[in-house]
Amino acid sequence: MPDLQRSFKIKFNDFMKAGDVSVKIQGILKTIGFDPDLIRRVSVCAYESEMNVVMHGGDGDVLLTVDPKNITVHVRDDGPGIENTELAFQEGYSTATHEHREMGFGAGMGLPNIKKSADAVEVNSEKGQGTHLKISFNVE
Repeated sequence: MPDLQRSFKIKFNDFMKAGDVSVKIQGILKTIGFDPDLIRRVSVCAYESEMNVVMHGGDGDVLLTVDPKNITVHVRDDGPGIENTELAFQEGYSTATHEHREMGFGAGMGLPNIKKSADAVEVNSEKGQGTHLKISFNVE
């Protein structure tokens, strides 16, 4: 399998297109022929991170990288950053607004679901500096 890279844009507060990136990633991985369980895990992480950008992160982008040994999803945004990443990875912790909660979001499971579904997660974030997530999956 040759290496593959695809990039996608995410717009802050664009709930009409929220989820589109994760669906596109899912389609790419299905076309390549990956195991359905691996595709599900990648899709969960792509969706959760995409929603975090839409709700909290300002504008952002996703870079999907696929090689014979790994699938990597890089998610970057230019939002306010995560003030306390350790706290943000705790189940139930949320900084969602009242409006987001009314739409059914903000249960505080985004980053915990990413951590459970990925083989590795790296987060770089500082208050006022945006966030970068590197989410990795072993193919072999």
